Amino acid sequence: MADSHRREIEARLAALVRENRFTIAVVFPLVGAALFVASSEGWLPAWLAMNPALVLFGTLVMRLPLVAGLAPLVDRRTGLGLLAVAAYSYAVEFVGVRYGVPYGEFSYGVDLGPMLGGVPVGLPIFFLPLVLNSYLLVLLLLPQTERFTRILAALAVVLVVDLVLDPAAVGLGFWRYDGGGFYYGVPLSNYAGWVLSGLVTVSVVESTFDRQALGIRLRNCEFALDDFVSFVLLWGATNVYFGNWVAVALALALAAGLVRTERFDFAVLGNERPGRG
Repeated sequence: MADSHRREIEARLAALVRENRFTIAVVFPLVGAALFVASSEGWLPAWLAMNPALVLFGTLVMRLPLVAGLAPLVDRRTGLGLLAVAAYSYAVEFVGVRYGVPYGEFSYGVDLGPMLGGVPVGLPIFFLPLVLNSYLLVLLLLPQTERFTRILAALAVVLVVDLVLDPAAVGLGFWRYDGGGFYYGVPLSNYAGWVLSGLVTVSVVESTFDRQALGIRLRNCEFALDDFVSFVLLWGATNVYFGNWVAVALALALAAGLVRTERFDFAVLGNERPGRG
């Protein structure tokens, strides 16, 4: 009975995502980018500018395709692995905020909701999907690679993701690095920290998911990477506004990878491709 109830919930969530793909994958990130820019420029009333509840809500909506795509594969082992990654992300961020290691000295400039030890409670919602999306993209593009190569490739994508994310986030004032940095105000130490964090989290994801089942699910679920589409649109558009052209080029490179998997174009154009959810 419990299994049938879970499958029913998963099917309903998949149907909700499939029926609203364009809104979730395209409208939300583009509206979000516009609101972020308007907030940073002081064009919105104080109660609306960078409203943490609104930021969290928009992020959760854009995460729905990833949740719906992976939910049928999450068993006890996978769930424990994801919880471990969430705890690890908290621990690394806590050390980073307190001691400036491994990312460099930084501080938050925008209210991202409730804080725990100086770290946003919603951190796993912001961080973990970036790693999962990177791993899923590599799994689709390089399905036959051996484990070590796959982990390194996913780690490379994670690094590109942060090369897109951080310049836009710094431009918006989400956080700042006390000593600045050579790459749009971001120091090299931040990316060294992301290599460390990414290596740990990608390795955990690789070890906890059934890779064969995950590959089948990805091929059959057309919206599984829509959250990555949202990421490219949201942070790519924001980087365009700030003139961070290297970051824009890297966002386009991620988009090219998504196009090769036949995901980016379907979501953006609002087309439907048959899928079994």
